[in-house]
Amino acid sequence: MKKILLVISLLFCSSYSRADEGMWFPQLLQQLNIADMQLRGLKITAADIYSVNKSSLKDAIVLFGGGCTGEIISKQGLLLTNHHCGFGEIQSHSTLEHNYLKEGFWAQSIKDELPCPGLSVSFIISINDVTAQFNEVLKDGMTEQARNEKTKELAAQIEKKAVEGTHYEAKVRQFFSGNEFYLIITETFKDVRMVGAPPSSIGKFGGDTDNWMWPRHTGDFSLFRIYANKENKPADYNEENVPFVPRAALTINIGGINEGDFTMVYGFPGRTQEYISSYAEEMILRTTNPERIKVRTEKLRIMDNAMRSSEQLHIQYAAKQSSVSNGWKKWQGESKGLTESKGLEKKELFEVEFNSWLNSSPLQKQKYGQVLPSLKTLYSSNRPYISANNYYSEAAYGVELLTYSLNFQSLVDLSAAKQIDNNKLETEKNKLFNTIGDFYRDYNMATDKQFFQSLLLMFDKNVPDSLKPMYFVEQRKKYHGDFAKWSDDVYSKTIFSDSVTINKFLKSYKPGMSKKIMNDPAYKLMGPIASYYKSVIAIKVNGMSLELGRLNRLYMAAQREMNSSKKYYPDANSTLRVAYGNVKSYFPRDGVKYNYYTTLDGIMEKYIKGSEEFDVAPKLLDLYQRKDFGPYAFNGTVPVAFIATNHTTGGNSGSPVLNAYGQLIGTNFDRVWEGTMSDILFNPEICRNITLDIRYTLFVIDKYGEAKRLIKEMDIVK
Repeated sequence: MKKILLVISLLFCSSYSRADEGMWFPQLLQQLNIADMQLRGLKITAADIYSVNKSSLKDAIVLFGGGCTGEIISKQGLLLTNHHCGFGEIQSHSTLEHNYLKEGFWAQSIKDELPCPGLSVSFIISINDVTAQFNEVLKDGMTEQARNEKTKELAAQIEKKAVEGTHYEAKVRQFFSGNEFYLIITETFKDVRMVGAPPSSIGKFGGDTDNWMWPRHTGDFSLFRIYANKENKPADYNEENVPFVPRAALTINIGGINEGDFTMVYGFPGRTQEYISSYAEEMILRTTNPERIKVRTEKLRIMDNAMRSSEQLHIQYAAKQSSVSNGWKKWQGESKGLTESKGLEKKELFEVEFNSWLNSSPLQKQKYGQVLPSLKTLYSSNRPYISANNYYSEAAYGVELLTYSLNFQSLVDLSAAKQIDNNKLETEKNKLFNTIGDFYRDYNMATDKQFFQSLLLMFDKNVPDSLKPMYFVEQRKKYHGDFAKWSDDVYSKTIFSDSVTINKFLKSYKPGMSKKIMNDPAYKLMGPIASYYKSVIAIKVNGMSLELGRLNRLYMAAQREMNSSKKYYPDANSTLRVAYGNVKSYFPRDGVKYNYYTTLDGIMEKYIKGSEEFDVAPKLLDLYQRKDFGPYAFNGTVPVAFIATNHTTGGNSGSPVLNAYGQLIGTNFDRVWEGTMSDILFNPEICRNITLDIRYTLFVIDKYGEAKRLIKEMDIVK
């Protein structure tokens, strides 16, 4: 009887959308969601959230740096995002003399705000459905390659026409695995300057230990400002540029939150896979995640040891360590959550239901009958290549010196041409000169030698010789599998050992010197690895992806046809979305309940003097002891973070969390450990997004940073 009830329960969960699940198109809220949102507590209209005819909340939301979200919080273009989103910029401005990572940074005036070369932010101007135009040219019976080529051709035509005579950019994006197409018009600003950041003892409080965990006490925020030319249009960095005047800026509400309150996350979620088959999920759960976790565990061990050895190395590897660690811990939580929530079993039971639906109609069976068997065969036959791809990308390409040497491939190719084009050669040399500062600023040879010894050994043990380049196998035999000796030879003889050596080499470079690059032990090793990867592993994996695209498109169409009354949201793909839910505590396991908010008291409970992860700055201790909390106090302390049932993922980092009136109450920065599988399976009982309470953000800016000029810019209400 228990087994029967379990089957019924799992089938129900896999067939119907769950409360709080979904990353919805903002332009379709009126049609799909607004009634439910208002029933849940929303007090504004769909047009207040997204409109192309008037100012709306969308005009205060930006894609930050290509991988995060940010929001405009003043009429002078002040931008709020996460500390970990701005981490690379904070690091790039940090030196031993001015260690902004450790000490924090607060620009005391406009002229003190720091330029961030390469950083850009993009606003959404409009989103339009162009599926009908594609349906006219994408015909049944096309090969997948022909379909992709026709898709690119038509997309380019639509994009070009859409922005003619404007400074906007256009991109056609695919949704529902290629069953729908939308044209997205954007406006991109390239002069973005760093305004403020808390010290790491606040911005990274809890470090890797608390990452993806609840209760959380991390002040994960940083501040930037968008600059424009005097016509308020995008422009490259120029001292004459002025703060951008936005179409909309968020009102900030410090009135507080209660359990059950409506919340909405507005941002650019990166990637989800909610509609994949059981075969795809099994590959993630039993091959891809375990392999990536294994390699990154070793990477982190090496980086952590290096960072503890000196402050200089800590600065150099801080951003890299954070990036590696984030995925490492997320994949562990994802696998744990999928296992405990019986994610694979739910997919398999849904497929039983799916096959029953197929068999109920000859037409359905004809259209979709081969989808699941083909997916099963595809994943099974390609498992060795998927595994090899994991070790190439995580281990072989994880040795920084080897990967950097590949930048010189074009210089070698130009030097080998029958007729040397000196202009192209000089252009390529200048490009390489420009890479030197960025690479060697955050490079340490001793640490990288350890990467070589450990990661290449791991690569060697886990990838069969039949899927490695012959040169690698020959060199391993030459050194009798002694990767320490091998690394000694490579690093002692390479011209890429330091910035001085490679600068000197490039300055005197002539085409005949290309042999020195070709015979360099780092280049000579990585060249065959990269070549083999591209010509064998990547081709196999890309070929699989081509067929997977076709099958997933059919499978997605079939699922929507099977449950035609269900409201479907497309998988996340870094396009603007709305997620909504409510503030809510949760029970992660038997006998344990987590409250929905944390406070400054909890920071003091975790405080360990001198700890890299849990130290507290003396100034924050002083503010706490004197209870100097200003207007941000709540019950004699300061709120730090809260959780809600919004469906979020990577890319939502920095997203504004809004209340029922569309006012800013916090900044999304994480998910709880138990719910990280929500990219594949959303479980409303344990999936929670973690939000930095805006009151703690303002408290740090105002009381700790003493940046009252920034507070004065904001529209703050209770």
